[in-house]
Amino acid sequence: MPDPIGYRRPDPATQPPYDLPTYGSTRPRHPKQPLVRVPHTLSEVTGPRMSPAWYAPHDDLSRHNGKEALGERIIVAGRVLDEDGRPVRGALVEVWQANAAGRYHHPADQHDAPLDPNFLGRGRVFTDEEGNYRFTTIRPGAYPWRNHANAWRPVHIHFSLFGAGLAQRLITQMYFPGDPLLAYDPIFQCTADEAARNRLIAQFDIAITQPEWALGYRFDIILRGREATPFEDGAGAH
Repeated sequence: MPDPIGYRRPDPATQPPYDLPTYGSTRPRHPKQPLVRVPHTLSEVTGPRMSPAWYAPHDDLSRHNGKEALGERIIVAGRVLDEDGRPVRGALVEVWQANAAGRYHHPADQHDAPLDPNFLGRGRVFTDEEGNYRFTTIRPGAYPWRNHANAWRPVHIHFSLFGAGLAQRLITQMYFPGDPLLAYDPIFQCTADEAARNRLIAQFDIAITQPEWALGYRFDIILRGREATPFEDGAGAH
């Protein structure tokens, strides 16, 4: 049975494996049997359709209760496209991240870095008719994660997207250019194809940058297909 709208299968080298020995969380969680490929049906290629009426947008993470968060203010913007380069309109884009000191506003994070009461580290936006999204936040800090000796996560922001159908759900991470920790991070390095890995790195963009206020970064996201942004396999939330 062919896929109803013809989603192309990605090159396996462009997506991370489910079992990655260097990433400790995958060992107890990855599937132990070969995956069974199920043809797409109407359930996978349609819905759910999210609406701002149900999920109020929150595009400024850099302040809370009218107070400014600590750290370097940045703007992250880009486009969400499908595998044929067409804009994905009305896509729900959710983000979450650590604060400037490298700590999440979550009870499970017991890293001894300080919390910032003016930074909750989570937000959501919807793409416009051209697939554009944009939010203001604080550049996150690196943090230790105990995966291996002296393990530190690079600076990153988590993304979750709902496209036009369940088969276009994506969870991924955005990294920053020039981060020396990328060379040592098994999560970033687990995508074999170098070009696919580089799609996870945002690019500094002077056009997004606002004078005397915030640096701007562009992070375009492609859902499905051979040029798709690499996605997480659900093995962990690091």
